[in-house]
Order: sequence, then structure tokens, then C-alpha cells
Amino acid sequence: MSPYTTTPYWRLSGFYFFYFASLGVFVPYWGLYLQWQGFSAQEIGELTAIFLGARIIAPNLWAWLADFHGQRMRIVRVTSIIGTIAFSAILLDNSYIWIAVVMLVFSIFWNATLPQFEANTLQHLGKNSHHYSKIRLWGSIGFIFTVTALGIVFEKISIDLMPIALIITMTGIWIMSLSVPESSDHNLTHKQLPLRDILKQPAILAFFTVCFLVILSHGPYYTFYSIYLEQNGYSRTLIGQLWALGVLAEVIVFIFMHRFIPRYGLRLILILSLLLSTLRWLLIGLFPNMITVLLFAQLLHAASFGTFHAAAIAWVHQHFVGKNQARGQALYSSIGFGAGGVLGSLTSGYLWDNPGPTFTFILAGISTLLATYIAFKWLNFDK
Repeated sequence: MSPYTTTPYWRLSGFYFFYFASLGVFVPYWGLYLQWQGFSAQEIGELTAIFLGARIIAPNLWAWLADFHGQRMRIVRVTSIIGTIAFSAILLDNSYIWIAVVMLVFSIFWNATLPQFEANTLQHLGKNSHHYSKIRLWGSIGFIFTVTALGIVFEKISIDLMPIALIITMTGIWIMSLSVPESSDHNLTHKQLPLRDILKQPAILAFFTVCFLVILSHGPYYTFYSIYLEQNGYSRTLIGQLWALGVLAEVIVFIFMHRFIPRYGLRLILILSLLLSTLRWLLIGLFPNMITVLLFAQLLHAASFGTFHAAAIAWVHQHFVGKNQARGQALYSSIGFGAGGVLGSLTSGYLWDNPGPTFTFILAGISTLLATYIAFKWLNFDK
């Protein structure tokens, strides 16, 4: 039986579409918006880090609440609408303190949604979890749509429209969440180790260290890539197209990941992803004025995020079973996108002006090279 006959494919896909459409507004254009508001590179790094900082704790708190009540989609619905309302407050003032407070409150609720939804999606898929990428690719399509369209809009009109665009896409997240059913627990195995015993395993510790280093390496990319391109003379339309190209490569990978994972195994996919990530950051840092090199580097987004994220999600799903699934996804989010994202944003913000972007991206490459060594040495098994 096809997994799509028993899975609400289009409703799950619609949620991912709007969620990552929101990221298509936020990730490429948040730094440019703050720069337009007059903030320095250090302040941009700090404000981005505040947003990511809540991800260290919030996903784990919401995961505990979901385990206690067993209603993940109710949490997604409530937090998505509260997060939208919280972010809307950014329209009231543009001072550093006000934006910092808004981003902190917004992030606490925003970061509740994806880990819970990921766990819900994987429970719907059950034994067909390797088909996750076919649902998740619609998130990438949403990202491509918004980043491309808004690049033109922001160049022709104004980057000042960025908060409005984000509020619209976040409203779409909430609307789609209303249509997604709660997964039953028939796909959950009840044979599970206590969470503390899982976290003592060397391979588990190595995996989360790798995740931390990978997202750390994305700090200068997610925080300053658009600013970096604009500083090197690229238009906002072209900037949007370069972001879209990277995610288009990610979409192609997601289409075939359900074949790659059973054939090659998660360990090999993760290691190759890390090696190609290192190459990507070095190319971006060393050759910003060579458009052909940047085009190739954007295609490597298929590895630095696409294959890595799909393999990491599958790895967490395999090793955190039963009610530990939501906690495993939350840990992946908080350690990687939370702690790694915070340090990556802060570090890139403090280094951006001096010693500069080239040094910052080389440092990102060193981070993924270290992650490669850890993965090769300690992720020495594969399910």
C-alpha cells in the first residue's frame, strides 16, 4: 500500500509550504531589513541570535508539554497564532530593545511548531518514514516562491514591507495547521529506553555535536549572505534568485532521498554532506565576485542543508522511538538550530567587519571539517 493512501499528504505538505515560505521571507531578508533600519553588523548578529536563542530551551519545554498531554497539533495551532500576533508588534517600534523583546517572545512560540509537526508527520508515515522528504520538499517550494518574488518586490518597492510579508505567511501556517489531523499512536513503538540512557551513548553525543557544528557553520550564511552579496554589487532580484537556486537544489535532493537513505545509509550521507559543506563555505568566502563560483556554491546547498537535514531527521527518528520522538526532534532543534545558530550568528556578527567576511566563511568551513572528523570517528554504525 502506498504511504500516501494512509497519510494526509497534501495537508502536511501545505503546512510545510507556508512554514518554509515564512523562512523564505525571514532568512534572506531579515539582515537586509535590519541594515535598512540602521543597525550595525554586531547588532544584526545579536538580534538574530536572540531569535535563535529561544530555540535552545523552547522546543524542549513544548516537547515535554506534548508528551504530557499527547496533543501535538493543538500545541502547533495555539503557538502558531500567538507567534504571529507577537511578531506583529514589530510594527509598533523600531528601537533595538523593542525588536529584541519582540523577537524573544515571538521565538518562544515560533520554535514550538516545527519539532512537534515533524514528530506528527513521521508518526503519520510510520514505517514509511523514508518518504518524509517527499512531503518536506513542499516546504522548499514555498521558500523558493517567496524568496524569488520578494527579491523583486523589495528591489522595486521597499524592504520595509518585509514584516508584512512575514505576517501573511505566518497566518498561512496557522490556517494550514487547522486542517492537519493529530496522528494516532499506533505507529509508535512502546519499547523505548529512558531518555537519559539514550543521551549517554557516544554515537548520540557525537551526532548532536555534529549538528551543533553544522548549524554553527551556517551562521554567516543565514545572517549575512544577502548583505554580503549586496556589498559585492549584486541586486536584490539576483540575491533572491541565488537563494532560490540553493533551495531548488535542495528540492531535487528531497525528491530522491527516499532512495538514497536505504541504499547508501545515513552515516555515508552525513559525511559526504559535511565534506561538501566545507567546500561550499570556502568557495563563498574566497570568490564573492565570481558569479559562476557562487552559482556552484548555491547548488551545494543540496548537501549542506538538503541531504544533511533529511538524514538527520531520519537518524533522530530511528534512535528516539516511542514518546521520545518529540524530545529527540526538540533536541535536534535546540542543540543545532538553537545553540549552534546562536553562536554562529553572534560570532559572524562580531567578526564581519573585522577581520571580515572571508575569514568568517573560512571559519565556517573549519567548523564543518571538524564535524566531518567527529562523524567519521564516532558515527561508526548505521541502522
